[in-house]
Amino acid sequence: MTGARRPTLRHIAESLGLSVNTVSRALAGKGDISARTRRLVEVEAQRIGYVPNSLARSLVLGSASTLGLVITTPSNPFYAQLIHGIEVQGRKHGYSVLLLVTDESEAIEQRAVESLLRAAVDGALVVPVQGGADPWHRLAGAGIPLVLVNRDLPGGRHDFVGIDYEQGAYEATAHAVASGARRIWMLEEDLPITTIAGRVSGFRRAMAEAGLPVPDGAVLSVPTRRHESAALPWQPQESYVVAQEIVQRPDRPDAVLVGNDYFALGLYRALAERGLRVPEDMRVLGYGDFPFSGFLTPPLTSVRLPAYEVGASAVDLLVERVRDRSAAPAQKRLLRPDLVVRPSSTLVASEG
Repeated sequence: MTGARRPTLRHIAESLGLSVNTVSRALAGKGDISARTRRLVEVEAQRIGYVPNSLARSLVLGSASTLGLVITTPSNPFYAQLIHGIEVQGRKHGYSVLLLVTDESEAIEQRAVESLLRAAVDGALVVPVQGGADPWHRLAGAGIPLVLVNRDLPGGRHDFVGIDYEQGAYEATAHAVASGARRIWMLEEDLPITTIAGRVSGFRRAMAEAGLPVPDGAVLSVPTRRHESAALPWQPQESYVVAQEIVQRPDRPDAVLVGNDYFALGLYRALAERGLRVPEDMRVLGYGDFPFSGFLTPPLTSVRLPAYEVGASAVDLLVERVRDRSAAPAQKRLLRPDLVVRPSSTLVASEG
């Protein structure tokens, strides 16, 4: 075909004497198109150099073959794995992924909803800011299926795929108890996020079951920059400041569970400066099992989160909703984390 005009479905249709809809459905592999017609269309498309126009295809078929993904921040290593799982699984189902980042801003979250509506995505995967559910009710009300990921919203109106953060903290605390610790504290943020609330709840449950007290101040808040915006990355310096006070106390804990492994870095430094050893003087347990955790001295026991699997499972659930628009009850899927035990939490009995 000559000229500067981009080949379109209409060119193929006119060449073969077919309708644009038939050509489009043939290229999409729809079952109601005969094998002979599909082959004719494919050969003609190749001959004229046709490249699918995703926007035009969405107008014809009523589908953009695109899933929206709204996350709060890409700086968290957890979300890097989550995005990978979503992108790979989406590709398996024939969908591309449109990524939007809110930076934990309710205003940006509102604009993200507008962007998803304009893009006419087939469905959306959302890590909500948790400032309110109204934006996502609006998206669902517009007929776009929605799956919440990692963070839930009150009301139970939407599908949700996440991690049992409470169970992860419970198992880490129970492990500390089993290793002989009795004064166990927690170093955590006090942001109003369901993942944090889950960890604190799991810690308290394990302590209660062990009959151990959780005195006032045993769940310490780290005053991080994330109070300004939870999208900011964690910094070891922030936990280091709090840890300096902990290690100087005569009643200091014999084990500390931190809300993320970056906080463990600050605690390690404060202990070393005081001449205290891990785990002999204080057991340390992390959360997240980041890539550096196994390379600390000593290697850090941490709760490993199935971020990739959460992303893949969320895509599977969303695709189910896209293909079957029946008003089935909202599903809640919680994937279980794994406790990776390393020397930072386990005392080894001396010989002799």
